[in-house]
Amino acid sequence: MAPVSEPPSRSIETSGPSGPIELLPAAAARVNDVVTAIPSDRWNEPSPCTKWTVRDVLNHLTSEHLWVPHLLSGETVQAVGAQYEGDVLGADAVSAWTSAITASLMAWADLDTCERRVHTSMGQIPAHEYAHQMLIDLTVHGWDLAQGAHVGFEPHPAAVEQSLAYEAPRVGQSVVAGLFRPALPAVSSHPMDRLLALLGRDPSGSADAPDGRCEHDHLPRSP
Repeated sequence: MAPVSEPPSRSIETSGPSGPIELLPAAAARVNDVVTAIPSDRWNEPSPCTKWTVRDVLNHLTSEHLWVPHLLSGETVQAVGAQYEGDVLGADAVSAWTSAITASLMAWADLDTCERRVHTSMGQIPAHEYAHQMLIDLTVHGWDLAQGAHVGFEPHPAAVEQSLAYEAPRVGQSVVAGLFRPALPAVSSHPMDRLLALLGRDPSGSADAPDGRCEHDHLPRSP
């Protein structure tokens, strides 16, 4: 990953009460609220992620969190292999998600140092960097799920601020070029609106947003 040449406009914490690792349980809880509220007839509804249904978005998130215990324990991407490719939700999407996020959060809680090196598809990165990117996915994909399923979503304010502070310099320096939709003009000064626009999403939920991907660069690909 390219180095950040200028400091972001907000403080990015790597540990402490507002660090990304510490914010993961709260961000996950907000996603849990969405997942458990999805009506049974809306899992196949389209989401803001191009070509992905609501179920596909949750499958992606679930797959990401199934990887966490492996990567935090030092395993390589090659060692884990293809076991989490394809459908990981099975017949009970909510239970599959709950099991995966529970194991993921336990692995994060057991982490001995935020500087531990983690293997990813883009090379080794510190655990706090991995946590930042996982925090963004929880926050933004929580919105994707809610938009597609037409249910409410209240992102954790500190998670939004940390995600915006982390991602803005990366987008500005094209570190994530080709991995997300091109940034859109911010429609308001609200942090969540700014984060969504930064990652190519229309905060109004318009279906006319430009085509693009929804996944992060280092995370396992799902479907």
